[in-house]
Amino acid sequence: MKKNVWKKAAAALAFVGIALGAAACSSSGKTVVNYKGGKITEQQYYDEMKKSQAGQSTLANMIIYDALESQYGKDVSDKQVTKEYNKYKKQYGSSFSSILEQNGLTNSSFKKNLKTNLLTEAALKHIKKITSAQEKKAWKSYQPKVTVQHILVSKKSTAEKIIQELKDGKSFKSLAKKYSTDTATKNDAGKLPAFDSTDTTLDSDFKTAAFKLKTGEYTTTPVKSQYGYHVIKMIKHPAKGTFKEHKKEIDKQIYSEMAQDQNVMKSVISTVLKRADVSIKDNDLKNVLSSYVSTGSSTSTSSSSSSSK
Repeated sequence: MKKNVWKKAAAALAFVGIALGAAACSSSGKTVVNYKGGKITEQQYYDEMKKSQAGQSTLANMIIYDALESQYGKDVSDKQVTKEYNKYKKQYGSSFSSILEQNGLTNSSFKKNLKTNLLTEAALKHIKKITSAQEKKAWKSYQPKVTVQHILVSKKSTAEKIIQELKDGKSFKSLAKKYSTDTATKNDAGKLPAFDSTDTTLDSDFKTAAFKLKTGEYTTTPVKSQYGYHVIKMIKHPAKGTFKEHKKEIDKQIYSEMAQDQNVMKSVISTVLKRADVSIKDNDLKNVLSSYVSTGSSTSTSSSSSSSK
């Protein structure tokens, strides 16, 4: 039922294969590779890497990570990173190692990605403060945690048949066990963990249909989602309550929406980089952070006139 999405951190480190031309033996620097008739030096490898988009992206990600770590490392503990890591490991079970491999990650690099995400969240919350207007707007559409049962099937006609059987007095529990294709819930009467409107793991159409139901009601028409067709029954739909009671969830939702806004996050990273006062010494790489900070402004990341060559 939940979206099976593999989250990748913004600052992924990548190894790239580059077709290097024949190396002149006179090039300076430590030798990386020897072969008949020539060699490849560190300088040659560096010169090729910095010309590539992948190489420049890797450098930008390294700078961003170090800047975040320097400014917000105290706000992200190893315990938090391990907790996030274990959450994914549990979610994907025996597939975890293969999924890491498919995404070009190791346990170590994945943990670094998770830490980057946590550092970025810390920066977002420090730099962007929530306003009362944002909270007021979010509160209008907020729905508190509800508990529902559901039956998932592949065909609309099957869902319609189930609805008729419910009208005829059949129990939701027996119908869930008989028909539902959601193996995680079918043997528990189709019951899902409680969720509110800030939940990002459930299909939006599913949530919209569920929130319309009162306690004890079920949907009288099939609810279509990306997974198939659902019949939903509301077990517990509490009163909305007060804003104060749900302020924590509301603020979490607002920050979650900010994190999905590319312009907001570019602004956050730009601020982090400006505070870091990064100085790029190689003229060929002076624009490596241009996606985040304008190199032309007086407060932007700077580059010196000398190259590292």
